[in-house]
Amino acid sequence: MPAGVSEELQSLAERIRAAATQRRVLRIRGGGSKDFYGAALQGELLETTHLTGIVDCEPTELVITARAGTALAAIECRLSEHGQMLAFEPPRFGERATIGGAVASGLSGPRRPYCGALRDFVLGVQIIDGRGELLRFGGRVIKNVAGFDVARLMAGSLGTLGLLTEVTLKTVPRPKAECTLQFELDQPLALERMSRWAARPLPISATAWHGGRLLVRLSGAQAAVRAARQELGGELMQQGAGEYWEALREQRLEFFSAAQPLWRISLPAHAPPLTSGDSLLEWGGALRWLRGPVESDAVRALACRLGGHATLFRASTKPAPGPFHPLSPSMLALHRRLKAVFDPQGLFNPGRLYPTL
Repeated sequence: MPAGVSEELQSLAERIRAAATQRRVLRIRGGGSKDFYGAALQGELLETTHLTGIVDCEPTELVITARAGTALAAIECRLSEHGQMLAFEPPRFGERATIGGAVASGLSGPRRPYCGALRDFVLGVQIIDGRGELLRFGGRVIKNVAGFDVARLMAGSLGTLGLLTEVTLKTVPRPKAECTLQFELDQPLALERMSRWAARPLPISATAWHGGRLLVRLSGAQAAVRAARQELGGELMQQGAGEYWEALREQRLEFFSAAQPLWRISLPAHAPPLTSGDSLLEWGGALRWLRGPVESDAVRALACRLGGHATLFRASTKPAPGPFHPLSPSMLALHRRLKAVFDPQGLFNPGRLYPTL
């Protein structure tokens, strides 16, 4: 290990090297708030909750660096003190959620199509690979990103490529004004409206449709929000708007409480309505949540026909070959090569993404 490395990192590296020598697989875990996501967990527990603390926060540069086990709530609290936020609104799914777990899961909230995905805001990471080596990729400013962006590979990798120990993220200022409009529309008309609005320079920061009601959040400068509100019409949501969008992000709405399997389907925004199950739409129609007793093969075949893909997000049982949409042969080969580079003995979270990774 390089000079000046903390005892915590040295201890983690030694555990990883010992596991490699003894051929033991490891299950990387932050706060455990997203243990449900992905395939079945397996391996000896390797936790990051002791890797806590904000290493650096530069409000003027819109950058924050924190150890992977730092609570996501603590990150958001610090940024709020400076009038800033994480633009991609990562879901917590529990009080123990960590910033490392947020990056590893790669999940983004309602603002994602209007500001960018989590991976777009990852500037740098520090990891320990499957050989027990401490590696750093990227930096603390966007201009440092050049060539093959390894740091962003960690976003959504679910810990299969290495143990995240530190992350650096770009932040954004909080909007000066925000409001939510409501419209009574059926799904086809809601999709048509969202598609039309997406082509306009409107300060839309979130959309959600369910059960005949479309909600649209506007965020930005006072004048821009006021003008957009007058142009779009609809009814102003007087109370509970902030609570609604947080409940949507955290899946606390009644729609998500049903016992039936929950599918996360990514489609072109202009794709027609899904005809099976109960749907909730986000991201201007590009993200469709589907509840109902639908067969996995049928859901994935439909998603493919419409130009997208489907993930079984929550369910008591996961079908073969797993919760994530099967990869094409070329993409699977690429994933295997990456796995061989970062984790040659397959120590980290085996099978969490796909059975052969």
